[in-house]
Amino acid sequence: MTFDLATRASELTGSVIDSSTELLAQQRHDIVRFAMGAPSEDLIPMEQLDKLFSHMPTGRYDYGESAGEPALREQILALSEQMGNPTSDDRLVVTNGAMQGLDLAFKLLVNPGDLVIVENPTYPNGYQTARSYEADVVSAPVDSHGLVVDSLREIVARSGKTPKVIYTIPNFQNPTGVTLSRERKTQLLALAEEWGSVIVEDDPYGMLRFDGTDVPSFSSLGGHNPLVFRIQTFSKLIAPGLRVGWIDVDPELQKLAVNAKQAMDTCTNAPNQLVVAKFLQQGHLAPHLDRLLPLYKERKAAMNQALSETFGESIRMTDPEGGFFLWATFMAEREQLDTQELFPAALEEGVAYIPGVAFTADNSQHNALRLCFATSSPDRIREGVSRLERAVLRVQSV
Repeated sequence: MTFDLATRASELTGSVIDSSTELLAQQRHDIVRFAMGAPSEDLIPMEQLDKLFSHMPTGRYDYGESAGEPALREQILALSEQMGNPTSDDRLVVTNGAMQGLDLAFKLLVNPGDLVIVENPTYPNGYQTARSYEADVVSAPVDSHGLVVDSLREIVARSGKTPKVIYTIPNFQNPTGVTLSRERKTQLLALAEEWGSVIVEDDPYGMLRFDGTDVPSFSSLGGHNPLVFRIQTFSKLIAPGLRVGWIDVDPELQKLAVNAKQAMDTCTNAPNQLVVAKFLQQGHLAPHLDRLLPLYKERKAAMNQALSETFGESIRMTDPEGGFFLWATFMAEREQLDTQELFPAALEEGVAYIPGVAFTADNSQHNALRLCFATSSPDRIREGVSRLERAVLRVQSV
């Protein structure tokens, strides 16, 4: 049967990253997993979470408020204050992970044909969500200091229209791991004011700094500028399967987001919200992060060292100060290596990653790949890089 689909259906291409979960589950041999952006199971506070789930309050299986459980919103307010981003309850909506926050942003802000500027490379679910609302998505370059804000005027001039949304992942960016500098954040806020553009600030990793100095958020720099739509999640901080995130937006947008959410899922999973609220209320988050961050720092260093020792001058890596990922680009004699074509050989050798092209709206970055260091121990990281080398040698010898 041929369906008469909505025009936007052609833009529902799915996520290469999320599809890799199913692909990896089909493998029957040992795989070093550099693909998914998630902590290893031993780094999830399972004992504490299980205990909290076993002591849930009355009403836990009822419908909840669309804006989120009051107990959780109270804890998010306290956490925001602690992190230097004080906010208010009329700005918050609890979401089904950060992805629902992205969907709400583009649903509320974008009309068909509106210009949306994204980073290159960037999180594919971000630009794919924009396209699902029929946005005109255009890429801007990223360097070691994050989004190259100086490139935006030329991009806008070429497009002939000002952006409705500028989508950025400012802290330990997915996939590169770089952080947008304070100077560039200030520049971007000024451009947003000039153009009337909304900055969608996607910040899953900001609390996962293990080196360097924090950079203020757009929200703190802009004094709750209504042109900042901030998205955060507990997926990377506590456990991805909880699917609990939140948005922090202008109160006028908050009301519309609640209306939109009521047409989506009515409310975010109430038991999971209550567990996260108790986890925060009982003071578990700080010691949990104190345990995680030195391990992530060690794993990042192990990955950088293994890649450098194995591939030498033929590879260039970012050196993130936090988060989950680093970005590797093949250079010199290996510059023509296509990491998408390399992937089947790598999987056979027992290592998984995400090819660079998956993170681009313009089908570029073919010689790059994203590697997650958060999931594997240093020994497993070294083994995974060794397997990657075997795959590269196999492909290049053909």
